[in-house]
Amino acid sequence: MTGDAKEQEVSMVSNQARKNIILVGMMGTGKSTAGTLVAETLGYGFVDLDQAIVEQEGHSIPEIFKDRGEEYFRLVESAILKRVLQMEGNVISTGGGSVLAPGNTSLMLNSGFVVTLTATAEDIISRVGADRNRPLLAGNAEERVRRLMEQRKDAYLFAHCTVDTTGLSAAQVSQHILTHYRG
Repeated sequence: MTGDAKEQEVSMVSNQARKNIILVGMMGTGKSTAGTLVAETLGYGFVDLDQAIVEQEGHSIPEIFKDRGEEYFRLVESAILKRVLQMEGNVISTGGGSVLAPGNTSLMLNSGFVVTLTATAEDIISRVGADRNRPLLAGNAEERVRRLMEQRKDAYLFAHCTVDTTGLSAAQVSQHILTHYRG
């Protein structure tokens, strides 16, 4: 893409008065991978909320869950989300549970364009089932993914749009996000 074309694209998106793109959805749906590609395409910054938590706390997410508990983690997550959403021109990959805290969904809706990424349970399990850095999957990952999906089935409905990532590459997912974003 030429410099002029990229400037025109960024200008077009800026004119839509959407400060950020916020990606929500279950773990393993591709928020970080596709989000990075969307940010690169638009010339936006990229913020992985889980990584921001690790950097601030100086501990991995499993360590935070073990030492301080999920409630503490969710408080930190909400505080960092609020801070990040005050900035503009970012693609933000949220943690799967960030939508559970009171007020976070309205904060997201007021701070940008919210996209829910979904996938089948089988796809999510194949992507993250063996990931030891996901404390909510400790034990039987398949059972826990299915239970979380059932518990959160309505939690992501607030978004401006939904993209099903099942069977899609990260590039295809990012193109779907961009298509919705550009309206």
